[in-house]
Amino acid sequence: MQIYVDKHARRSGMGSREYPFRRIQEAADIARPGDEVIVRNGVYREAVHPRYAGTETERIVYRSEEPLGATISGAEKIKEWTRYEGDVWTARVSNTVFTDRNPYTTLVQGDWFIAGFVAHTGDVFLNDKSMYEVTSLEGVLHPQRSAASWDPDFSVYTWYTEQDGERNETVFYANFQGLDPNEENVEISARKDCFCPLGTGTGYITLSGFKVCKAATQWAPPTAYQEGMVAPHWSKGWVIEDCEIYEAKCCGISLGKYLQEDNDNKWLKRKYKDGTQTERETILLAQREGWSKETVGSHIVRRCRIHHCGQTGIVGHLGGVFSVIEDNEIWCINNKQNLAGAEIGGIKMHAAIDVVFRRNHIHHCTRGLWLDWQAQGTRVTQNLFHDNTVPLLASMENPPKEAFQGIGEDVFIEVSHGPTLLDNNIFLSVRAVKLATQGVAMVHNLIAGSFTAVGIGTDNGAKTLKSPRYTPYHVPHRTEVAGFMTFLHGDDRFYNNIFVQLPPPAALKAIEDLEQKGSEWDDNCVSVGTFRFDGYPTFEEWDKLFEGYCGMGSAPSDRYYSHLPVYAHGNVYLGGARPWDKEEGALVSETPVHLTLTEKDGKYRLETDLFEETGDYRVPVIGTQTLGMAFEPEEKYESPDGSPITFDEDYLGDKRGLWCMPGPFAASSDRFRVW
Repeated sequence: MQIYVDKHARRSGMGSREYPFRRIQEAADIARPGDEVIVRNGVYREAVHPRYAGTETERIVYRSEEPLGATISGAEKIKEWTRYEGDVWTARVSNTVFTDRNPYTTLVQGDWFIAGFVAHTGDVFLNDKSMYEVTSLEGVLHPQRSAASWDPDFSVYTWYTEQDGERNETVFYANFQGLDPNEENVEISARKDCFCPLGTGTGYITLSGFKVCKAATQWAPPTAYQEGMVAPHWSKGWVIEDCEIYEAKCCGISLGKYLQEDNDNKWLKRKYKDGTQTERETILLAQREGWSKETVGSHIVRRCRIHHCGQTGIVGHLGGVFSVIEDNEIWCINNKQNLAGAEIGGIKMHAAIDVVFRRNHIHHCTRGLWLDWQAQGTRVTQNLFHDNTVPLLASMENPPKEAFQGIGEDVFIEVSHGPTLLDNNIFLSVRAVKLATQGVAMVHNLIAGSFTAVGIGTDNGAKTLKSPRYTPYHVPHRTEVAGFMTFLHGDDRFYNNIFVQLPPPAALKAIEDLEQKGSEWDDNCVSVGTFRFDGYPTFEEWDKLFEGYCGMGSAPSDRYYSHLPVYAHGNVYLGGARPWDKEEGALVSETPVHLTLTEKDGKYRLETDLFEETGDYRVPVIGTQTLGMAFEPEEKYESPDGSPITFDEDYLGDKRGLWCMPGPFAASSDRFRVW
């Protein structure tokens, strides 16, 4: 059955083409498996909570009749502004507008949130763009330009809020820098979500072609119920496609965790157990309560444009397992720098078990993709990453320290045992991959950024005592926990990649003066190559530690606690990029090469002369058999269905021959269309 919705209808009807409903929720209350809800153009200011689940063979589809013609908004307009002083205006809103919770009395908070700034979950929007909250009226009357913001010119558009308890009203003060808010589109976020079932288990739903924006979502750590403007809410089989998702206070799409009543932000609320321990408890509790491949995950997020969210474009823990995230563009995440903490990125995914990230374009985020814990069976392939490390600082001669608050990288893989596979990607940010982990294979990538945190970043940071982090690994291609272990580092593989050392932006030299230089979390390296693994053993060297070993009673040894071996072959190092000290047969050149990414009309092209240096250097096509298996989970670098992978398809989808060029392209050129 087709159910129609049209906000412009004279009155709400019965959901037919001729007599449509006026609100999407009216359709969501009756849509059953096999039904299609068709929504006509307009802005629908409501939170839609689907009531019924579809089935694997009969989905419930919500579709914008015209692609991106229908908008589900978490915001309400404000038109009654009065001038307060100069460019500052004020407005009052009755608190009865806020049906879920008042976003202007609810602070952003949660585990791993750094509360260095008091921020409410609500926002004020000027012409679809969120303004900057300040903590006093003085900050509105005399706004200060933010050095940390990636858009410092707009950071002087500030707002402040307070409560009038007697009148039950929220009072706003905002500096519109000379604009008349009554003549502009000014909105406030009023709802905490836009499209999310109230209960868990509402699976097999498709959301197609909508704009979704401006919800007052809460901080979403892995140890809490993870809110998003769009969220399957702990169910299976959703498809989110061809949508534009933007201006969530925290998270745009959540594929994350349900509410665990006695274990929700437990670290924040009770203090005594470290967050890492409560995270372990979260995982095991979920397993006892039914977390499995049969009940949760297997979502698809495709062809979406996700941007200008405060914490993440896509977030997930446990609930995103076995999903596919493909062909999306994600940009400008956490660019305001008004939120800080250990849960920020274009995508932040815990437990990305058998998740495939392919053909995505992630750029201008304070961190591109963050795979935290249990990146087991995870594949990152054919993605374009760039400008995910303070790109706006290149023109600043003496950048202030605050400007480095959001320094990040294209990919951060943290405290996982693998196997984690990165193949046929293009990494163009100054920092390419942060490797506070083990069990990673990188194959046929173009890497123009550094590796950071090699051999560090896996402890909990106690001042004088040892505090190693033990994280789980799982039965291959399942959610059941197979064991826990800390990190030995290594167990990494580098095959057929091209590394290019480019001159870093001048402003990045200021990294050397930062307090965290050489810390246990980040070494701030900007030099390119696998040389970061110098001193790590080959397999043969590591294997000798066990020669003649017969278990208990043998002479004491560090064999079980030394670095795991590293494997490298067929890599190219250009422009001064440096190889691992034990790699044999690599092509190394000090000659500078150029890589230039240009954009015109939304199309991105990569121009380069690197193939003048690689010449006829060729390497054999490799596959799962070459890579072996990750040490701790004893799982191969293979497809989610357990089938082997042959790396004979390049970034563009073209086929390689049996002997091929290193890097992500099957054929040489001086110009490639990469998005």
